[in-house]
Amino acid sequence: MNARENLRSMWLGVRKDIDGRLEEFRQLAESASDETLFWECAFCLFTPQSKAQVCWEAVKRVRATGISRGVDPAKIAGAIHPVRFKRNKARYVIAAWELFRNNGSFRVRKILESCGSPFLMREWLVKNVTGLGYKEASHFLRNTGFSADLAILDRHILKNLEQSDIIPEVPPSLPRLRYLDIEKKMRRFARDIGIPMAHLDLLLWYKEAGTIFK
Repeated sequence: MNARENLRSMWLGVRKDIDGRLEEFRQLAESASDETLFWECAFCLFTPQSKAQVCWEAVKRVRATGISRGVDPAKIAGAIHPVRFKRNKARYVIAAWELFRNNGSFRVRKILESCGSPFLMREWLVKNVTGLGYKEASHFLRNTGFSADLAILDRHILKNLEQSDIIPEVPPSLPRLRYLDIEKKMRRFARDIGIPMAHLDLLLWYKEAGTIFK
C-alpha cells in the first residue's frame, strides 16, 4: 500500500471524528462571541514551534490573567510560559487585543465578515495582526469555521506532502507566493485522492499526533 492509499485508509477510519471537529468549528462561525474568536486568534499566535495542547493551556492562563491597556508584557509572558518565544508572543497578543477592541468590546466578527471571502480575510489578518503569517491566519480561520479550504502548512503537513510527492522538498521558508503555490498543489492532491481539503489537514495532523485537536 502506497502513501496515498495509506492516507485514504486512515481517513476512512477517522472520518466521523473529523466531521465532528469541523462541525464544532462551523458552530463557532455561526454563534461564537467576538471574545471567543479573539482567544482563538491568541491560540494561533502561540502555536509556532509549540505544541497545540500546550498553547491552548497558555490561552486559558492568559485569559485568567487578563489583558488591559498598558499591561506589562512580562506579566503576559509569564502566563504564556512554557510556550516558546513567550516574550514576543506576549507582545503579539497584546497588540491583537488592542487591534480588535473598540470602545470596550471586541469586533473580530465584523472585521472578518467585512472582508468578504476567506482568502481576503486571510490577507487582512496577515497584513494587520502582528505574528500571524499565512499558516497561522489559515489555522485561525479554520478553527473558527470561516474557512474549510485554506491550507495550514506547518512542518508536519509539508513533510507529508513531500512523502506523497506533492512537493519535491520541505522549503526552508514560505513567502506568500510559495505558500499559495503549495496550497494550490495540496488542494489538487485532496481532490485527486477524494478527501476534502479540511479533512486532509486534520488527517495529516492526526497521522503525526495521534489525535484530532485543533
